[in-house]
Amino acid sequence: MSESVICYHCGDECNDDSIRIDDKYFCCNGCKTVYEILSENDLCDYYQLESNPGIKKDQSIVRNFDFLDDPSFSQNFIEFTSETITSVEFTIPQMHCSSCIWILENLNRLNNNILSSRVDFLKKKLNVKYNSNLKLSELALLLDSLGYTPDLSLEDGKKKKQLDKQLYYQIGIAGFAFGNIMLLSFPEYLSLGSTVEPWLRSWFGYLSLILSIPVLLYSSKPYLVSAYKGLRNKIVNIDVPISIGVLTIFIRSSYEVLTGAGAGFFDSFAGLIFFLLIGKLFQNKTYESLNFERTYKSYFPVSITINKNNAETTIPLEKLRKGDRFIAKNGEIIPTDSVLLSPRAFIDYSFVTGESVPVEKVSGDIIYAGGKQLGGKIELEAIKEVSQSYLTKLWQNTAFRNEESFLDNITNVVSKYFTFVIISIALIAALYWMIEDPSKAVFVFSAVLIVACPCALALSMPFTLGNTMRIFGRNKFYLKNVYAIERMANITNIVFDKTGTITKPGSSKIYFEGELDEKEKLLVKSAVENSYHPLSRDIANSLQSSELMPAENYEEFPGKGILVSINKHEVKIGSANFVLGSAGGNNLFTTEVHVSIDGIYKGKFIFRNKIRPGFDELINKLKGKFQLSLISGDSSVDREELKNHFPSSTLMLFGKSPEDKLDFIKKLQLTGKRVLMVGDGLNDAGALAQSDVGISITDDINNFSPACDGILEGKKFSKFADFIFFAKTSKNIIIISFVISFIYNVVGLYFAVSGQLSPLFAAILMPLSSISVVVFTTTGVNLAAIRKGLK
Repeated sequence: MSESVICYHCGDECNDDSIRIDDKYFCCNGCKTVYEILSENDLCDYYQLESNPGIKKDQSIVRNFDFLDDPSFSQNFIEFTSETITSVEFTIPQMHCSSCIWILENLNRLNNNILSSRVDFLKKKLNVKYNSNLKLSELALLLDSLGYTPDLSLEDGKKKKQLDKQLYYQIGIAGFAFGNIMLLSFPEYLSLGSTVEPWLRSWFGYLSLILSIPVLLYSSKPYLVSAYKGLRNKIVNIDVPISIGVLTIFIRSSYEVLTGAGAGFFDSFAGLIFFLLIGKLFQNKTYESLNFERTYKSYFPVSITINKNNAETTIPLEKLRKGDRFIAKNGEIIPTDSVLLSPRAFIDYSFVTGESVPVEKVSGDIIYAGGKQLGGKIELEAIKEVSQSYLTKLWQNTAFRNEESFLDNITNVVSKYFTFVIISIALIAALYWMIEDPSKAVFVFSAVLIVACPCALALSMPFTLGNTMRIFGRNKFYLKNVYAIERMANITNIVFDKTGTITKPGSSKIYFEGELDEKEKLLVKSAVENSYHPLSRDIANSLQSSELMPAENYEEFPGKGILVSINKHEVKIGSANFVLGSAGGNNLFTTEVHVSIDGIYKGKFIFRNKIRPGFDELINKLKGKFQLSLISGDSSVDREELKNHFPSSTLMLFGKSPEDKLDFIKKLQLTGKRVLMVGDGLNDAGALAQSDVGISITDDINNFSPACDGILEGKKFSKFADFIFFAKTSKNIIIISFVISFIYNVVGLYFAVSGQLSPLFAAILMPLSSISVVVFTTTGVNLAAIRKGLK
């Protein structure tokens, strides 16, 4: 071959040109095979996203994945399985660019049995859902054939520790070299070079070079490898200018020492790497702290009912342990993998699989975390500890909206052009100083490349919003993701539901108009015990029957009522229209729940609701700043009382169905309003999902709704205005940190271009700029939290 030929798939150099298809050359048959697979399935767009994006397949290894079909091993990767669908998660270490993401999220085009695939690029995770016609071993074999062999070692934790240790080793070696090279450079610092024997000066230079080699090859490896991978894929990332600056100083210093022209700048080189790694360690530790707080300390403010010694009691979700027996009512999410103890259950796995077809389960079957109970109350036994991280992942995967962020867009646009601008400035400055003062050219070139950094810009948003989520979590307000905070900061309208939201369950005064004998009271209590609607819970608490009868059949009609078969009796409970049909009508002046047994009308429960404590204080903070609305499925009995709590401009709508609530939110949004909806997640799930921000209020029950963006404990409802204003403050902190980052880069570049900034000092400033932004955002968020009474 007269000139080198690059493999079309992976980008490696081909030894010869014998392996080819048309005008495309391949370094081995493995790369050729992958190309053929992609070509046959019309997936060659893979090569349009990045140049030579593929992973070179090792043909010397023939892998057998049959062991993955052994249930004792496969359960380590399976998150959910049923007769028709299985969901697994693999770690894919080879994932490295946008083409990788594209091909891994289009696996269904390679195999029709694959339903969907999702990538978590930062964690190198791949989640795949496939049907029963595909084996787990066949899925692993497909990934392997593409060059994305899954990591099956089950040692993620150990690998994380190894990576942490490696960073410490890199810092240690760079620090050791930096300190010793400084000692060897003391004659230069004190201008004693002329008094030192020439041979000794040479040895000092050689020793500094020897000490610098491990720093270059090992300590600076993260930056050099990242820059190489980026350039190989035609991506100029932030590590490219850093690597150019590092290599420039090392090569110039090596030249001076080897030619005897000078002592070089190895102290600056080692110090540069040392301080960069220190900054990286600080960022990692801060991020891990935020992530730990999010995953292990700020639990969902959700409770679960357990059955202990034949008595039901409510405990926080995080206290549920393996072996505990717990209760799930209609519409409740199963929080952990469990065994069904009740005779029968119908489970909706749409939260996990996206398919809403109920699956029938019988006693002894395993029910996976994320399933939603449909029908009557069931009893289960937990076989795993609650994994909040798994529930959070499921929650974040719900595709109710396409997350977009204005602040994200600013960050992405600036980061995209930043590196090109900095390299251009460095080259222009170097050319100027080559003419003006050649001795400064290398220093100026390196200093410009090193001091300018968009890291502070990139860090301000995740650290600010991460700290905000941490503080919210400590105050029993748990958000789906950071995007919800930015949307909260931009809202114009707030819509409240009434029952279970601004009124507190269990505080209502209840009267029954009619007659119920003891057996009928038992039937009614047994029926409403299957529902966790606030009115059902109030009725259940008002009836004193101790023993309950199991429901043979249970149906709940959102916004209307429930129909339950118990011991061969049909119990119908709900609105007048639902229970009495056309013969009845809703009384607009009372909140009523009607009862019929075996088609015979028995009477009605009459409610007088109490407003939550602190609600007036909440409204006083919100009025004048947002347009407030109230929409309820109940009657207008409380309208006059509610007028005393809301501003006169508040729109109040009563007797509205779940569909009406959804349409109301849509109409507001069509007029350009950004709407926050506060409900209980029961009859308003559609409205919560449609709103820009949907918040579900919870009171000692498991009413975790995938439709919402946040869950707020009822006891903290009076602080809700503080959460909204705190979100606005967080957004302002991010904008201020953007300004600080911009000023830092302008000032730093001025001193670097003018030759007043050494590369060593630039290396100290670069991590300090990131650290200063982290300190500013963290301090700003914490001070704002103290002012708002959230800390």
